[in-house]
Amino acid sequence: MFTPSQERYLQQTAIPIRLACVTQSGWPMVLSLWYLYEDGLLKCATQSSARVVAYLRGEPRCAFEIAADLPPYCGVRGQGRAAIEAETGAAVLARLITRYVGNLDAPLARDLLRRSDGEVAIVIRPIQVFAWDFTDRMSHSFPDLPPRLCPT
Repeated sequence: MFTPSQERYLQQTAIPIRLACVTQSGWPMVLSLWYLYEDGLLKCATQSSARVVAYLRGEPRCAFEIAADLPPYCGVRGQGRAAIEAETGAAVLARLITRYVGNLDAPLARDLLRRSDGEVAIVIRPIQVFAWDFTDRMSHSFPDLPPRLCPT
């Protein structure tokens, strides 16, 4: 589903995923979570009691975006189906902490790991994927932009 350049972007870009889901009231909601890309899937972790878990169990269709907030604007977005996996939650959390915090001994890491028995994994299987890269388009307006890894 993802191209090699999109996979490289997803593996090397450690920013939160914006995940859109449908709430029980029928209204969409967007939230940010840490993610991992692995074998064509996007994986997140959260507490089993989090509202997003109930939303995705009720309606597994979701949308996502992984894009930085600073120029040059580029990223990956798409639609997919989410599954909740209780058995892999703690392991996914530990990998997310290593990726975003750097190690499992940092104070934030220890705090998150203390509650890991209640973690579930959110596994997103993409159905449609889109990538964009406005680097060339923005280069004249922002000539001093540092190079950035983009997915296209």
